[in-house]
Amino acid sequence: MQLQNMLKEKIGWLESRGNSPEIAISSRIRLARNLNRIPFPQKASREEQKESFEKIKAACEDITYFKGAPILNLQEFDRVDRQFLLERHLISYEHSVGDGVRGLVIGDKELVSLMINEEDHVRLQGMQPGLQLGQVWNILRRIDEEMDNRLDYAFSSEIGYLTACPTNTGTGMRASVLMHLSALVMNEEINKVLQALNKIGMVARGLYGEGTKVMGDLFQISNQVTLGPNEEGIIDNLERIVKQVIDYEIKGRNVLFKENKGKITDVIHRAYGVLVNARQISFAETMELLSKVRLGIYLGLELDTESDTLNELMILTQPAHLQESVGKELVSSRRDFIRAEMIREKLKSQK
Repeated sequence: MQLQNMLKEKIGWLESRGNSPEIAISSRIRLARNLNRIPFPQKASREEQKESFEKIKAACEDITYFKGAPILNLQEFDRVDRQFLLERHLISYEHSVGDGVRGLVIGDKELVSLMINEEDHVRLQGMQPGLQLGQVWNILRRIDEEMDNRLDYAFSSEIGYLTACPTNTGTGMRASVLMHLSALVMNEEINKVLQALNKIGMVARGLYGEGTKVMGDLFQISNQVTLGPNEEGIIDNLERIVKQVIDYEIKGRNVLFKENKGKITDVIHRAYGVLVNARQISFAETMELLSKVRLGIYLGLELDTESDTLNELMILTQPAHLQESVGKELVSSRRDFIRAEMIREKLKSQK
């Protein structure tokens, strides 16, 4: 019931605001922390996992930002429920399929969340719409300081925060921006950009992060290095790189529209036509078509929709969301019918 109620609530990071929201969909920062003298979750016994869960839960209940926030025990949720939380970017894939005592704390409008006993004891996450890494860090830093006052973190004065994976050691920070790079994909320039990012210590991942596919021309661009630069340095560097990618994407969109206006306009209107008329549609096709319509809105084409609606559909049309909306598991073909109906209703309500 609690998850079904979440279907009715607006997700704060999906709003079309902040800097360059037409290309930079959202900004996210994640901090990895571990408790001192308790083994990392993967090495801990059930009793040790329970001990860390209870300590972190008690700290969250006493923290200003999380007061009154839901604290979920993932052992109480089935496979579809956990996939639902993954689809809302509240938990990682590893957390959704993992075993043991695991939890999730959800802040207001889902702008802040905290995974308990994922790869690390604490995975604190903040998100904001558009390119707003600084705003995310301002919020997370305050929460992290409050947590640090209540929990004994594993910390080395020489290398920083100790984490289960060595690549997170140091600041424990992963910052990322979810970007819509349709023109770079259409112009077949995206591989050059991704290779350039890799050379300068950045990585591009799919919609749900590490190990997931790129869908709808959406890429999560994030830092790879957590040891060495401080938090502000990581954020400043990523923001600078993201702004460059935004410039490349804008130039690509201008070239596309200038040189192939008729073709691009036709592709976008066809995509919109399929979305408002389809009776059966997969999630992969939905994402592909939403990407084209999103580009059309940026180019100023006359389409009876807006970016906020497309962002909402990006979440609500996912498999677990459709199943939560009807309260039961559905086979793939049935989900495709319900998805098409939902899209039609959302888009036609704006006419």
